[in-house]
Amino acid sequence: MLQPFDKRNRDLIVNVNGKLLHRDEAGISPFDSAVQGGDAVWEGLRLYDGRIFKLEEHLARLRASALAIAFTEIPTDGEIIREIRRTLAANDMRDGVHIRLTLTRGVKYTSGMDPRLNRSGPTLVVLAEHKPPVYDRSGLRLVTSSLRRFDADTLDPRIHHANLLQSILAKIEANAADADDALMLDRREFIAETNATNFFVVTGGVVMTPHAVACPEGITRATVLELCAEVGIPSRVKDLSLDEAYRADEAFCTGTMGELAGVIEIDGWRIGQGSPGPVTMRLSRLYGELTSRSGTPV
Repeated sequence: MLQPFDKRNRDLIVNVNGKLLHRDEAGISPFDSAVQGGDAVWEGLRLYDGRIFKLEEHLARLRASALAIAFTEIPTDGEIIREIRRTLAANDMRDGVHIRLTLTRGVKYTSGMDPRLNRSGPTLVVLAEHKPPVYDRSGLRLVTSSLRRFDADTLDPRIHHANLLQSILAKIEANAADADDALMLDRREFIAETNATNFFVVTGGVVMTPHAVACPEGITRATVLELCAEVGIPSRVKDLSLDEAYRADEAFCTGTMGELAGVIEIDGWRIGQGSPGPVTMRLSRLYGELTSRSGTPV
């Protein structure tokens, strides 16, 4: 799965610390913490008909992540929302848009890892693109990565940090196997998530997802669990083995960029009937109905 280039994004206006610049002119300093060491946090947002879904939850997670790695300066929610609005207006965007927020620790006066070298910061980047959900609705094929997700004692997955090399390496393995994405395990050999999304299975009508031990507490993941509770679909959060995934009736992935996407194959094993199942389709429909009527106007 390779995302195609959308010609509407050829002349995007990007927001870097309040400056609106053409995508070919935008940039950050080589002394910025994100360049020096991936020292940044980020969020992905989706715009539906002029409203950003779960905006408050995303900004709360951005702030929590920045606090967890000791950022001394964090813009207020109001300041971030203002820059999002300016960016969307500059690009005349209202629907079918994915927004990536990146907040770095800022600019250092000399290169090095020590955060005390940061004397200017933070840096806020708002990148809005015309981008529909990125996954093929006919179903995804996954392959299990050889890399293991970090536990909290190594790098807490609740920190939504921008150092994504582990995920990139897993994605390289998936590409080499001609799969759409990589399924990643934790150090106990239980499923954590994919290289880019949270993971669910459905067995006997029960929706199950791994504990957030070695994966982020996804906002779309939480929304799916809420939808299950609202409509009476049984759900559980539990340790999931690969064997449980192989013999599941259905499987699907969740994330802001791709919403809900069915999984039809893992490591060459056909999942269920080899097509997105009825529970997956129902939850996807419910999620679409929710995003069509809720969100923060921007």
